Amino acid sequence: MTKRMLLSANEAIAWAAYRSGCRVATAYPGTPSTEIMHHVAEFKGAINCEWSVNEKVAMEIGIGASLAGVRALVAMKHVGLNVAMDPLMTFTHLGAIGGMVIINADDPSMHSSQNEQDNRSLAKFARAVLFEPADSQEAFDMVCAGFDLSEQFQVPVIVRTTTRTAHTSTLVDIGSTEQGEATPIPYVKNAQRNVAIPAFARPMRAKVEKRTAALRDLSEASPFNRAEPGSGDLGFVASGVAWQYVKEVFPDAPIFKVGLSFPPPIEAIRAFARDLQRLVVIEESDPVIADQLRAAGIAVLEPKTQLRMMELNPMRLEQLSAELLGTPAPTPPQPEGHIPVRPPVLCSGCTHRGPFHILSKLKTTVCGDIGCYTLGAAPPLAAMDTCICMGAAIGTAIGMRKAGLPNPRIAAVMGDSTFFHSGMTGLLDVAYNRIPITVMVFDNRITAMTGHQENPGSGQTLLGEPATAVRIAEVARTLGITRVHEVDPYDLANLEKIFTDCLDSGEPAVVVVRGPCVLHEKWAGTFINVVDAEKCTACGACFRLGCPAIIRSEPKEPGSTRSKSKIDPMFCTGCNLCAQVCKFDAISPAK
Repeated sequence: MTKRMLLSANEAIAWAAYRSGCRVATAYPGTPSTEIMHHVAEFKGAINCEWSVNEKVAMEIGIGASLAGVRALVAMKHVGLNVAMDPLMTFTHLGAIGGMVIINADDPSMHSSQNEQDNRSLAKFARAVLFEPADSQEAFDMVCAGFDLSEQFQVPVIVRTTTRTAHTSTLVDIGSTEQGEATPIPYVKNAQRNVAIPAFARPMRAKVEKRTAALRDLSEASPFNRAEPGSGDLGFVASGVAWQYVKEVFPDAPIFKVGLSFPPPIEAIRAFARDLQRLVVIEESDPVIADQLRAAGIAVLEPKTQLRMMELNPMRLEQLSAELLGTPAPTPPQPEGHIPVRPPVLCSGCTHRGPFHILSKLKTTVCGDIGCYTLGAAPPLAAMDTCICMGAAIGTAIGMRKAGLPNPRIAAVMGDSTFFHSGMTGLLDVAYNRIPITVMVFDNRITAMTGHQENPGSGQTLLGEPATAVRIAEVARTLGITRVHEVDPYDLANLEKIFTDCLDSGEPAVVVVRGPCVLHEKWAGTFINVVDAEKCTACGACFRLGCPAIIRSEPKEPGSTRSKSKIDPMFCTGCNLCAQVCKFDAISPAK
């Protein structure tokens, strides 16, 4: 009797690894891929899994496991594959031994990312196999097939999900709840196969092209690529979740569903298009399949409706239907009236708020990084100048200093997990080249923004086992930084003193702001604050902290736009920052 479960694609991928006999799984957390490794860990050690310090290391661990002859899974979000491309590009030349499946989760519309990129282009660039599941069942099936195909053709296999497929749940037939078996392939020492030096890499390159040709034949016959009949002379080629939208908006149209999209099934699509007057390719986000079809001489219509940016949805395809078939144009949904805008803010009591308040006060040029602390860029803190990618804060600050930025106060800000991910090399450059910038690590002892995953500073592994809790200040001293401080995030006077000393010192400095994430440790102060309305002058100093616990009361007097403050006891954590910025002693602990 088969087992059916309601699973998100992320859960289905974990089950596929378990059922396929995967033995090693690695990842670096990043939405929308994060939950995969959480669910792998739920199999209680059946798969040797870890949070790696970054995606490059995760990829290298997966490569090592594959070369040792066992099946390996590596998971990351789209920008993470940028970090991991260096080892992947060479591994595609060597080729897998044990099955190697890479889960890469793209994020169209940038729901939780700093850019929108279509990593199908990277799969083509690497000459890896690429699957695009349209739902959780396909995610499960494609991962299972990917392990087999990887071993058969000695090729890394990429399974590309997107935000919508990763987080949407559908019924999945997993066959059984028993762990699958995959016989390890005995390791054989073979330098000509596994050592990528020029003399060995040249024949590897020829082997890759021969392998890709064989994979093209496989794609043409793959059950994941199929023509679905319909009526009319307008047909579609669709991949991933876009196929779901085409089925919904054009239910009677002929559709060619692409599941194994690199190498693409060119000849099968050519045969499908032969009797059509118009062929449209629907894909998120870039015209990866469309461009390959055009290059093969297949006519593909490029509609005027914009489909190349942001996440697709049925309404956007209804706009396409209006263009192609003359159907009524959809009416965009209207937002509910009188609903206040709620921009994202740092949590009440967040340990990042105080440092950003002081950096803004000191008029510092702040090169930021990826994490909760990007919220420091928004008003009223407005304390961040740049955000590029993980670890870039330090390099960007170095560049600004070398460019002669007039502001002498330049700081690089990143979190603890980011520091371990890719900040240490930048800090080594600061030490080696004696760059007079201040590196600030906001150490809240967890990887917070992606859901509180462990990291080398938290003292615990993915499986909850004790681990060395690396002290960032000690790392900084080891790298050669002599001016190093660890400070309390809630002591504003001391923060201002230390920040000023470091920023004006004319030498490299590191400040580690240590304080636990208030959500992770469910920390709260021993009191909550209240505002004395009689003492409050409506000066607005407390509002400039941007704390969601501080709200506005009625205007001070008729016609005034200035409001006195109130503190919502449901949100106050007792961090006491507001009392420290109030010059009129209007804020104090509740009695």
